[in-house]
Amino acid sequence: MTPARAADLARLVPRTVQRCGLFVDPDEATLDAVLKTVPLDLLQLHGSEPPERCAALRERYRRPIMKAISIAGAEDLARAESWIGAVDLLLFDAKPPPGPDALPGGNGIAFDWRLLAGRSWRLPWMLSGGLNAGNLREAVRATAAPAVDISSGVETSPGIKTPALILEFLAMAKGL
Repeated sequence: MTPARAADLARLVPRTVQRCGLFVDPDEATLDAVLKTVPLDLLQLHGSEPPERCAALRERYRRPIMKAISIAGAEDLARAESWIGAVDLLLFDAKPPPGPDALPGGNGIAFDWRLLAGRSWRLPWMLSGGLNAGNLREAVRATAAPAVDISSGVETSPGIKTPALILEFLAMAKGL
């Protein structure tokens, strides 16, 4: 998405709603250009950014940082501790499938949610990865997730969000 398009969309969002920009391994030139145009409240980093890079971006841009942690097994979950102190929120997402066409997120796949059962973190956190209205109740029950993030679960095709699926997901979330 271009910064101009993001700015147009951001103008439609009420001030009471946080505007989050999702970036994958951004450089400062990209972030400078986006933040000059788009009033973002939060930066979600969904690439291979190490804790030191996340902390530097938080300091430079004076915005909270959410770091996506890709999970396939318990060893991946153990890495989350290294971002404590460097970011403001954690997002647990499924590790992308192998292959050159895999996206860092939004692949519509879930990880074993039981890996998060009984875990607590010193930071706020969210669950992501393969969520949709049909599995949200089980995902929250298994993880006790205080918040969720959705993307492909409300799409009819890659990148195409569907209002009916969004409303169905929100209704399910409100009922939890």
